[in-house]
Amino acid sequence: MFKSAEIVKDKKGKQYHIGLTGKDISDKIILVGDPKRAELISTFFREIKVRKENREFVTYTGLYKNSLLTVISTGMGADNTEIAVIELCGIKFPLTVIRCGTCGGLQDDIKIGDLIISQASVRIENTTDFFVEPGYPAVSSYETALALIASVKENKKKYHFGITATASGFYGAQCRTVPGFPLRDPDLINRLMKQGVKNFEMETSSLFTLATLRGFRAGSVCVVVAERRKNKFINPNRLLNAELSAIKIVLGAFEILEVMDKQKSGDDFWAPDFK
Repeated sequence: MFKSAEIVKDKKGKQYHIGLTGKDISDKIILVGDPKRAELISTFFREIKVRKENREFVTYTGLYKNSLLTVISTGMGADNTEIAVIELCGIKFPLTVIRCGTCGGLQDDIKIGDLIISQASVRIENTTDFFVEPGYPAVSSYETALALIASVKENKKKYHFGITATASGFYGAQCRTVPGFPLRDPDLINRLMKQGVKNFEMETSSLFTLATLRGFRAGSVCVVVAERRKNKFINPNRLLNAELSAIKIVLGAFEILEVMDKQKSGDDFWAPDFK
């Protein structure tokens, strides 16, 4: 029988792919795909304590107001997200992890620049199939979802809350028709739209599934950069402001989670006080 192995580390105790030890990170982590977005988020830190880079994994740890936060880029895809999440859990636990990304909107009322907070995600990627049954749900932590909703309301941004679809690729997996590359299931996107799925992206279900398995909080918010029904994409001049809107929501959500944690008074789960 094949013997299980620990997470791969180098001789200095750093995780093999992300190149980090527990001293390099906070227990509050923002995951992004684009290394440049990680750098952009770090500009909100009043002090940067760690900056490290290994492969596509670029990490900044610093002080946002009075809280220590870490932002790490994973590159694109559920598989890269798997590597980052598992190796992060190997050096610090428990964690709170929020994905801050971009996506394509699937419904008519979802416009470029809107924010989508994921309640759960359809697991169209196959990375998580190696961990769980086909019907296993990829769901967010209710605390992170509430914190993201509260943050977006405070910032008075247009948002949607619902089901995301996480694909394993950008073209065929998301039903993009490209000459010379026929789709096996061209009707998939229409079925997802009819089922009320809000958006398409490439990382959220991997994060949610692994978070549930391991037992830590996870959430996801993405800014819409494409309207798939109209085949309309964001003007490059608007992209920075769109990314900034999502970043501010995530930073605000961590502030709200900190307040929620203080209100728990030793309980495992936060609940509103209706008295």
